[in-house]
Amino acid sequence: MSLRETLAAVRHVDHHAHSLMRTGPRDLDEFRGLFCETRDPRQWPHVATSVTYQQAIPLLSSYLGCEPTERGVFAHDPEEYAAALLRAAGADVVLVDEGYPPAAEALTTAELGRLAQCDTRPVLRIETVARGDGDGHGFGDAARAQLADARDAGFAALKTIIAYRGGLDFDALPDAARARLTTALEVNEAGGDPLPVQIHTGFGDPDLLLPRADPSYLKPLFEWFPDTSFVLLHCYPFVREAGWLASVYPNVFLDLSLTIPHVSRPAAALAEAVELAPLSKLLYASDAVRTPELYLLAAVWWRDALAGVLSELLPERAAEAGARLILRENALRLYRL
Repeated sequence: MSLRETLAAVRHVDHHAHSLMRTGPRDLDEFRGLFCETRDPRQWPHVATSVTYQQAIPLLSSYLGCEPTERGVFAHDPEEYAAALLRAAGADVVLVDEGYPPAAEALTTAELGRLAQCDTRPVLRIETVARGDGDGHGFGDAARAQLADARDAGFAALKTIIAYRGGLDFDALPDAARARLTTALEVNEAGGDPLPVQIHTGFGDPDLLLPRADPSYLKPLFEWFPDTSFVLLHCYPFVREAGWLASVYPNVFLDLSLTIPHVSRPAAALAEAVELAPLSKLLYASDAVRTPELYLLAAVWWRDALAGVLSELLPERAAEAGARLILRENALRLYRL
């Protein structure tokens, strides 16, 4: 049996994803918009010409048993379609960032788990907790208590999107934004059993200033909070920078969520990540959001990349062991699942 065939049977832990929208796209252009990071409808027709989208359509149609065209994939029963794709992805556990989509528009974390037939755990976004009261940095008594009690309340991790709120360069951040994050991390560590903290790095929505999302800027943070495990999310195009950080700091981990499934050469990104990062520091994740296709595409293309890259670099048993670490075992250990 090939490594790719072996990995097909491994139920993964998706340590960073989002829930689905309650309503699907209204037309084909809006459907295309689900496969990119812009909300500007003028960009959506261009998505149809992207390499990743053109690779995705026949893959999705093969799972759905429909004609291999975007119109064939688009014409579906929303709930049955979502359930089929989520279950085909093969997740054992999904950690769900509840900060987006808005709660009123999305399935709850529990509903997502029932649809996917897997365990789901929530991730608490720091910016959602901050309220702009109390000490003026967004952390009054109620906010501090919510963070301090997050583990007992069932949250698997914290997450910050400070990259969207000024960037990762602490020297360039507004005082309030810098204080807000450090306060949250201090509260998280104060109890002696801090939750892992996920940090958006690299590319994303167009309101991000990409040069300021380089994870290298976070070096001081890892030294200020040595007892906290940090997970660098997404990372593209700073994959090598993230890999270096994970190779020198014991409390730094990384993933390639969003990168896979959005880049057209996932194996190239994975190869960059493992140039320096230990395999015990890399985690599987999709960052799938709003629509179920991204869960499945990530699951397939991650496994393709793992089988191809690790088979070239390691003996057979070591390649399989490394892939299992990345697909599930690292996350089980880090998040105590």
